[in-house]
Amino acid sequence: MELPRRARGDELLRPGSLLDLRRRLRRVAPRHDLATVIAYAFDQRTHMLPFVYAATRMAPAGPRAVGSALADAGFEKTRIVLQQWSPGFRPAQMRLDGRIPDLFMVSSMQLHAEACTDLLRDVCRIDPRQRPLVIAGGPKFIYEPWGAFGAGPGDPWTADVAVTGEEYVLLSLLEVLLAERGAGESLRSTFLRARDGGLLDEIPGLVYARSGAAGAPEELIDTGVQRLVGDLDELPHPVLGYRLLEPPSRCATLASRALRADEVARYSSIGSLVLTFGCKFACPYCPIPAYNQRQLRVKSGERVADEFRRLHDEYGIRSYFGADDNFFDNTERTLDIVETLARTPIAGRPFRKRIRWGTEVTVHDTLRLREHLGTVRLAGVRALWLGVEDMTATLVKKGQSVGKTVEALHLLNQHGISPMPMMMHHDEQPLLSRGEKPYGLLNQIRLLRKAGAISMQVLMLVPATGSKLYTGTYTSGMAYESVGGRKVREHMLGGNYVIASNHPRPWIKQINILLAYLYFYNPLRFLVALVRPKSKLYLADAILQVLGMNGLVLTACRTFTWTLRLCFGRIERQSAVPTSRLPMRGVGRGAAAHALPGTPLAVDALPRPAGAGERSGKPLPVLAGP
Repeated sequence: MELPRRARGDELLRPGSLLDLRRRLRRVAPRHDLATVIAYAFDQRTHMLPFVYAATRMAPAGPRAVGSALADAGFEKTRIVLQQWSPGFRPAQMRLDGRIPDLFMVSSMQLHAEACTDLLRDVCRIDPRQRPLVIAGGPKFIYEPWGAFGAGPGDPWTADVAVTGEEYVLLSLLEVLLAERGAGESLRSTFLRARDGGLLDEIPGLVYARSGAAGAPEELIDTGVQRLVGDLDELPHPVLGYRLLEPPSRCATLASRALRADEVARYSSIGSLVLTFGCKFACPYCPIPAYNQRQLRVKSGERVADEFRRLHDEYGIRSYFGADDNFFDNTERTLDIVETLARTPIAGRPFRKRIRWGTEVTVHDTLRLREHLGTVRLAGVRALWLGVEDMTATLVKKGQSVGKTVEALHLLNQHGISPMPMMMHHDEQPLLSRGEKPYGLLNQIRLLRKAGAISMQVLMLVPATGSKLYTGTYTSGMAYESVGGRKVREHMLGGNYVIASNHPRPWIKQINILLAYLYFYNPLRFLVALVRPKSKLYLADAILQVLGMNGLVLTACRTFTWTLRLCFGRIERQSAVPTSRLPMRGVGRGAAAHALPGTPLAVDALPRPAGAGERSGKPLPVLAGP
């Protein structure tokens, strides 16, 4: 079920709001000696295709953005711990500047939710009188904020608050707390007092728990859907976040210092940057348009150029991935960025000679910008990930077709840009098909490879939180609860496991994914790539073949027993959407904006209006706001 939309015209913050908030916090920061640790949860079981290399060689943009916001606001005693680099990290043993931090934040995707729970459980081992204020955020909690709050007295772990929004929400929370904080008072104590006094209810984008006499959470209060920063130039500079990265280690404790500037590129050889947010398409399996309130948000070309330049000069990072939803969505704004980059020198040389980067686009918009692809290449773009999904548009229609997809790949290759198609496999699609129409999975992959693809992503359609299809996938009985006695776990939600299917032989779908990867990544293609590479980028084709084969081995090993269970085990299906076990309500008697159908209602709470968050676009009343 999609996030509900705020009233039209009220989706965005007033221009300059984030800049003003950052300035206000800088004035008060010297009076508060705050120390903060930000942890990015990572479940090692998710280390497989298609993210084998990027998962460990690219510092994620989310926790870095939070770190940048804190450092920019004057709270420079901040450390970012990436669990993929530091798997032994234990929050109960962390010390920063010789003391337990005032703030502990954990960011998680849904895939990594179990690792996130372990971090929250561990930080709650700290004596409550010394415990930091614990904040949960990231994609997992944007759509399922109840996941931040523990299971009860028998397992007493919980975050203090879940942030369901972006930097503005977090900084607004800090501003309220610091205005109330007494001399020598812990930040968590201030939070509890502010929470009980209703001071948080005017900050849309928070979910917090009210506790009973035993101290366990009894109900969740949802302050509503966040307002979004419209002008992304207001965001703090990403160069600040890279200064806060914890050096990789297997220690449970923190190092005495963050990574030095000259060490950053050694561990994060790929930089991640936010350039745009939003997409005009409304794919039923995708939560992105609803999250962005149907808005397109961008940075200016000058700001993007400055970010590339400073990151290159300070850290030596030369390769980047743009965390875009659809970079080509708006022609005018795309050209502002690429034309600015094309004329921007880096270290005295043309931009494309120093920087190489890629991002996500669609086939439809690639063809629409065909006349500008030369400029895109001059801007340093060397690879584009295309959301093809299904070339025949049987699964979803985004303006693609077999002919248009092949044409888009040829155009990119002609301009020296490597196409990286992203595919989805589904119940109705066979492995191979006969006839002129390339309906089969391998038929399509063959065409894509022939047209110049040097990388391939094939994932099974799974329930995606925040999407139109999410609720129906469960209520229809399509989603699995367990297979062969093994429950479906959150680390399996990435698309590599068949966990939602009506196919009579689902194990075939699981094997099809592996066969698709094997068809694309294999020793023969590696040898051919050395002699006749598909990419104009030197050895890129061969290198990706090696990485793909390595990832294929990992994927096959991790999914082998699941394939056997699908083949021989009994499949138990879900009949209801996974919801919060705790009652939820909005501010006052309002509906909880982030509650799913079936969530128990708190006392005196009004039910969520029928159809809220669906395609009708009817806004859910949001009772609180700055």
